[in-house]
Amino acid sequence: MLSVFKTIDHVLQSVPGNELVKDAWIRLINPSPDEIRSVCIATGVPEDFIRAALDEEERSRIEVEEQCMLVLTNIPVTRGPDIYDTLPLAMILTPDNIISVSLEDTGILPVSSPGSSSLSAPGSTSKRTRFLLQILYKNATVFLRHIHQINRQTDEIERHLRKSMNNAEVFQLFDMEKGLTYFTAALRTNGIVLDRLLRLRKSGNLQHLIPMFEEDEDILEDAIIENRQALEMVQMYSDILSGMMDAFTSVISNNLNQVMKFLASITILISIPTMISSFWGMNVAVPYMGQNIGFWLVIVVSLLLTGFTWFILWKKKML
Repeated sequence: MLSVFKTIDHVLQSVPGNELVKDAWIRLINPSPDEIRSVCIATGVPEDFIRAALDEEERSRIEVEEQCMLVLTNIPVTRGPDIYDTLPLAMILTPDNIISVSLEDTGILPVSSPGSSSLSAPGSTSKRTRFLLQILYKNATVFLRHIHQINRQTDEIERHLRKSMNNAEVFQLFDMEKGLTYFTAALRTNGIVLDRLLRLRKSGNLQHLIPMFEEDEDILEDAIIENRQALEMVQMYSDILSGMMDAFTSVISNNLNQVMKFLASITILISIPTMISSFWGMNVAVPYMGQNIGFWLVIVVSLLLTGFTWFILWKKKML
């Protein structure tokens, strides 16, 4: 899907007919080959730059050509209540436009409200560097938000696990641990991209592509700090989740053992009167056979032996 937006009177608005005008933001979401071809012809961007974001396994990096620069970063996405993943997002800077390419519509980029042709934008499309940096800063904050959400979900699962005897919660923890692993890899490579942008700001050869003012440098430094904080938190929570999975796997096994121990004790108690009744019910001569007192004697002996066995099991904490 191809969409073109431009900041007009401080409001990001869609360009009629998606005309590729100057100082516009060109948004490509899972574009078709024709859309890729038309954007490449109009902007002079290499086709490989656009297709880089269409590979889910692509790593974050920066590539520079004479008339454009590719900033490829990874963004967080959710696949379910407890399933997290990352996707590549390409931001391409040219002397006239900024282009974003992604496989899916995510919450990182500005979104429009229903029935409106304007969007809530992080900055003016004419200030391409600032637009890019604010997207990168927002990406780091979204990572942090997802990490906090994982932490809250972990606390909720922990409360259920204390009395759980099935594996559902463990699988939930496994899904979240896998998501944190993806986040760790993405944040590390994103940090490399941000650090390289910090170095490239001093390059005179790239001033036509990435002009940077003092306010832009502040945004970039904030993005680096947020990314580092997110990386530290995701590593900490990943270690906590790993230890929690090991601990609660043992807890579930112990809960199951407690139930089995209780059932075994009940089985022993039930078997005592059954065994005594079987002895007196044999087709041979037994004491008190044919007398009413024999029935009550069997009952009393069964109760006494069962009570004695229960006391022994209780003392051994089997019940």
